[in-house]
Amino acid sequence: MDAPTDFQLRKIPLKHGPGAMPAIGFGTLIPDPATTRTAVYDALTEGFRHFDCAERYRNESEVGEALQKGLAANGIAREEVFVTTKLWNSNHRPERVPQAFEASCKKLGIDYLDLYLIHTPFAFQPGDDQDPRDQNGDVIYDDGVTLLDTWRAMEALVDGGKCRAIGLSDITLSDLQPLYEVARIKPAAVQVEAHPYLPETELLEFCNGNGIVFLAFAPLGHGIRPGPLDDPVVAAIAARVEKTPAQVLLAWAVQRGTAMLTTPKTAARARENFSIAALPADAFEAIDQIQTRRRYNEVVKTGTPGFIPSRK
Repeated sequence: MDAPTDFQLRKIPLKHGPGAMPAIGFGTLIPDPATTRTAVYDALTEGFRHFDCAERYRNESEVGEALQKGLAANGIAREEVFVTTKLWNSNHRPERVPQAFEASCKKLGIDYLDLYLIHTPFAFQPGDDQDPRDQNGDVIYDDGVTLLDTWRAMEALVDGGKCRAIGLSDITLSDLQPLYEVARIKPAAVQVEAHPYLPETELLEFCNGNGIVFLAFAPLGHGIRPGPLDDPVVAAIAARVEKTPAQVLLAWAVQRGTAMLTTPKTAARARENFSIAALPADAFEAIDQIQTRRRYNEVVKTGTPGFIPSRK
């Protein structure tokens, strides 16, 4: 086996919490339970040590089973793996936060979380229905709780010791700044869609300036075609450095100082996505200069995940 690259070994220290986040992370948004089990196990075996989960994905139990199996089979200690999960919108009421946290830990089969995120800054009607809707099919929001109320409950989890750090997902800079200013425990990480077509430069600068880890999901543009994977600049660089377009995009994400999530569903793809290394400086700069701008997931507007269909 080749010696691991700097990117494969890279960890980003948390300035607002203990520990460090591996820059290459595995996202567990996989609908099929059997595929979830095999993909998580294969990712762990191929070198991934950062796993991003969510109550919303409805597969924390399968992720937990695969992690426990993989840790035992590979002789890996729990402390070597960074595990994140997320609080869903229907649990934003402060009294529901600790219950949701404990339920996620139980499903994952772990006794502490490295990072717990508010999945989106939108509160839905509290309850067990993840998608509460009225008779017209519109989401029922909860105007009886603020984001700060939920954040205070997240801070209490850190005080309790089983939650090591907290953060937010699918949030804009305009929503993050006021919360950051008043938070007793500052966000350790922010997870948002980011790729060359949506670099989120201002948010990245804010995170860098305030000790917040910027965690990019969909670094391949959700794999939507045409998209970043088909970009001629990326394709030319891939041919030049003898890597795949996916490897180039993932390397660009790490090289700009962020952590990122990818979701390979086979061992071969996990091996490919984990095998990334620094790009030549001029190649990195060429990707930075791409002018196409597109967001593929509009969750930041409603709290409900949704993808923009590709143009024919």
